[in-house]
Amino acid sequence: MNNYSKLIIASVSPRRLELLLQIFPTIPIEVVVSKLDESFKENEDPVERVLRLALAKAMDVSLQHDDDHSGALVIGADTEIVLDGKSLGKPHDDLEAETMLSSLSGRSHEVITGFAIVDPNTKEHFVDSLSTEVRFKKLSQETIACYISTGEPIGKAGAYGIQGQGVILIDGINGSYSNVAGLPLERVWESLKTRFQFPVWGPDKKI
Repeated sequence: MNNYSKLIIASVSPRRLELLLQIFPTIPIEVVVSKLDESFKENEDPVERVLRLALAKAMDVSLQHDDDHSGALVIGADTEIVLDGKSLGKPHDDLEAETMLSSLSGRSHEVITGFAIVDPNTKEHFVDSLSTEVRFKKLSQETIACYISTGEPIGKAGAYGIQGQGVILIDGINGSYSNVAGLPLERVWESLKTRFQFPVWGPDKKI
C-alpha cells in the first residue's frame, strides 16, 4: 500500500498552487518549476499536446527532484485556448493580447487542460484532460484596452485569466470553472483518490 502524504506541483503558475490549496488545505504542497521546452509540434492536436506537455512537465520534475521522494506525487498541467480549431497561445505583448481578445469577443471558445500525476519513485503515472466551453461578451475596444492596461493578459493562454479581472469579459461557461483557471480540480481529486489512494481528505483521514 502506498503511503502518500504530500504533493509536488510542476508549475510556475501561482493560480495552480492556489487551486490545489483550495481542495487540499492540510496537505503539504511543494512547488518545483519544470525546465521543459514547451514548444508546439507542427499539426499536433490540442488535446494530445496538453496531455504530452502535462506528462513531460511532471516527469521532468520527478527526475530533477532527486532527493527523498517518499510519500510524494508530482502533478503537471498544461492549458490551451482553442478557437476555430486553432490554439491561441500566450501573448508576449499588448498587440498580441489585443488581437487575441478581439478574436474571442462575442464568441465561444474551448479551454482544454491536460494534467498528469506521477509517482517519482516508480514512474507510475496517469494522464487525463478536460474541456470547458467559455462564451465571451461582445467587447468594446475601450474594454479591451482597459483590460490590457491591467497587465493581466500577458503570459496567459488566450490573453485572459478567469480568476482575475478577466472574469468580467465572460458571458458564461459550460463545464468546469477550475479547468478554465488552469486545473480541473474535480478530475484531479478523483484521480488522486482512485488511482493512487491518496488521502484526499487529509493525512489522518483514510476515506
